Amino acid sequence: MTYSIIAKCSDTGQFGVGIQSHFYAAGGACWALAGVGAVVTQAMALIDHGPLGLKLMSEGLSASEALEERLKKDPESEIRQVAMIDSSGSVAAHTGSVTIESSGHIIGDGFSCQANLMWNDTVPQEMADSFQNSNGNLAERLHSALLAGQNAGGDLRGMQSGRILVVNSEKMEKEWEGVLVDVNVDDHPHPLQELERLLEVSSIYSDFQKNGYQFELGMSQAMEYPEIAFWTGINLANKGDLERGRQLTSIALKAHSGWKELLIRCSEKKFFGITEELVENLLSSDK
Repeated sequence: MTYSIIAKCSDTGQFGVGIQSHFYAAGGACWALAGVGAVVTQAMALIDHGPLGLKLMSEGLSASEALEERLKKDPESEIRQVAMIDSSGSVAAHTGSVTIESSGHIIGDGFSCQANLMWNDTVPQEMADSFQNSNGNLAERLHSALLAGQNAGGDLRGMQSGRILVVNSEKMEKEWEGVLVDVNVDDHPHPLQELERLLEVSSIYSDFQKNGYQFELGMSQAMEYPEIAFWTGINLANKGDLERGRQLTSIALKAHSGWKELLIRCSEKKFFGITEELVENLLSSDK
């Protein structure tokens, strides 16, 4: 029903999960927690294995110990696949004896690839090879592995949903702050293509926020992301580059009438340094 990969990046220490299935919202079957590890459960998935597996690893159990504990409490473990990776990068995986063929898993150095109900039994190995030989950040490498799994035959029934989740290497006081990437496709004819698009969008917005709501955009890219063009334009105008500020904000102003209203409402409260004078200057190119 599903193929997936869990991994720890040897360079950054980040943890990640990638999953694809011909089933609605397969992303709900994978978990990752900063500084702790990641879990995926599939093939008649028992959701308990995810959060409870992470809890066991957060309490100090290794991936293999946590998996063993969880399987002991699962009377139907032989119909399931479960994989876990802990903070050290140690991996444990289980493919039940009555999972639907082709099914299996491959454990490598700091990762595990698992699949069931596949066209071919080569899917896990192709995913593993792709992950080991790919470049880029962890999210990109997870996506490459998923593509390799699909190119090897993928899910017997086709594609429907997928998710890529990456978390920080260190535990965070606020768990949600440890999430670095989380792109999710619940229902789509081409989920891997959509995940790739969302990874690009996620990266751009992440950099945009890290840079104080400013991001250097080419004009073609600015047309694609009017939200980023608008706020970057505001920042540039506030810093004295009125010409470039007008150029970028005009993209949003022409895309939707609500942006002009937002400018006016922000000026009333002086939000983001937007004054009536700035509004007049920015709108002068929109008349």
